[in-house]
Amino acid sequence: MRFVLVTIFPEFFESPLQAGLLGKALEKGILNVERVNLRDYTHDRHNTVDDSPYGGGPGMVMKIEPLAEALDDVKKKWPIRKTVLLSPRGRTFNQKVAAEIVGWEEVCFICGRYEGVDERLVEGGFVDEELSIGDFVLNGGETAALAVLETCSRLLPGMVGNALSVEYDSYTSGLLDYPHYTKPREFRGLGVPDVLLSGNHAEIDLWRRKQALRATRDRRPDLLQESKLSKADQKLLRS
Repeated sequence: MRFVLVTIFPEFFESPLQAGLLGKALEKGILNVERVNLRDYTHDRHNTVDDSPYGGGPGMVMKIEPLAEALDDVKKKWPIRKTVLLSPRGRTFNQKVAAEIVGWEEVCFICGRYEGVDERLVEGGFVDEELSIGDFVLNGGETAALAVLETCSRLLPGMVGNALSVEYDSYTSGLLDYPHYTKPREFRGLGVPDVLLSGNHAEIDLWRRKQALRATRDRRPDLLQESKLSKADQKLLRS
């Protein structure tokens, strides 16, 4: 899969793309990440990418000319399926949206800055979709792009050593994940649930499902409204 990141700070991604699973995925060719410096598409000696807003108001607005030229160039170089603007007003990103994005295979993300981008970028059809990672405001879209990239990359075949790790991630099944424990067996008076030491895998699976349901009910009950729970799940919830 290929991600193209249009940004005024391509160096922002330098360290994350070298570390951990992302770095290994890039080495193996599972993932391709292209960084496009928006300032390369400016035509003044100051490489200006922003200007004051028409009608007045605080802050600056990203100019449409360098953005449009960058996107034109991106589409000449790569077979981009979708162009996404990372924006606080966009569709909320979640695990289901991540799976959808993976299906696009070639996607370009625009990392907004300042007060936002010139609205004509959206009105003119340069953008297929706006996407938000939550109800909060960041300094720019780079952090959001990295979050989306990492979430999507976990769904790529060969990205995670044990594919079951992805299958049981929080939100993948519509529920929060169950609690995990590892050695030592005792730590400062805190033990491990006996069922996990029993060797009875049927009981362990049942316990984990119950804990996932409980965590979701207590912390994110809204997710239960959207989940298609089996009769067995509903019975576990009642218990």
